[in-house]
Amino acid sequence: MKRSKFLNLGAPDFIKGLVVAFLTALFTGLLQLFQTGPFLFDWATFQPIVYAAVAAGLGYIVKNLFTNSSGEILKTEK
Repeated sequence: MKRSKFLNLGAPDFIKGLVVAFLTALFTGLLQLFQTGPFLFDWATFQPIVYAAVAAGLGYIVKNLFTNSSGEILKTEK
């Protein structure tokens, strides 16, 4: 798989990273919500899950931005 260069982020990296991180956080939050018992379908219930999913997606994108094409974090291209 071709990786983006240091301080560059290609569209495939952006999309795949955002989807994987967002869905992982979302499904984890929903699983915990279902395990705790009855809940309401309102924003207050789902707000922490959505915020965690967005934060996970952004964290993954930032990590990819600061990773070079060799997979090394915070190192420039050779």
